[in-house]
Amino acid sequence: MRRTAGPDYMEKIMEMSAEKGYRHYFYGSTEETLEKMKCRLTAGYPGLQIVGMYSPPFRRHTREEDSEVIRRINETDPDFVWVGLGAPKQEIWMAEHRGKMKGFMVGVGAGFDYFAGNIKRAPEWMQKHNMEWVYRLLQEPRRLFKRYMRTNAKFIWHAVLRGR
Repeated sequence: MRRTAGPDYMEKIMEMSAEKGYRHYFYGSTEETLEKMKCRLTAGYPGLQIVGMYSPPFRRHTREEDSEVIRRINETDPDFVWVGLGAPKQEIWMAEHRGKMKGFMVGVGAGFDYFAGNIKRAPEWMQKHNMEWVYRLLQEPRRLFKRYMRTNAKFIWHAVLRGR
């Protein structure tokens, strides 16, 4: 199987959503980005059902807040819960909420920003050669350098050096 980036997967699902009747919930990013993304998605994919959006605070929820968020998401009966918190935060959040959430959770990293028009995707040749992260690093070096050094080094350690 070849690489499938979250934003590419998201785009394919959006393309078929009106026909299939899929319902979408978006969790993450800022209110401004969510609104921009909603406008662009509904214009680009007529008939798209966006059943909810939530921009969480930049801190951990209390237990009560977390229960309320789960209730609100589940109340909308989504088919997909798109999570745009960035790595590894979104993977941790999805793991903590596995089995509690209706809908298929998909972490899309910067996908919300791409669809909102806040940032551009890497050129296709970089995407095909698994170098999109380099393009992102060049766009936001101050924000991403430390994260990429930590997560990429950890990946290389586990995948290459330890043979996992």
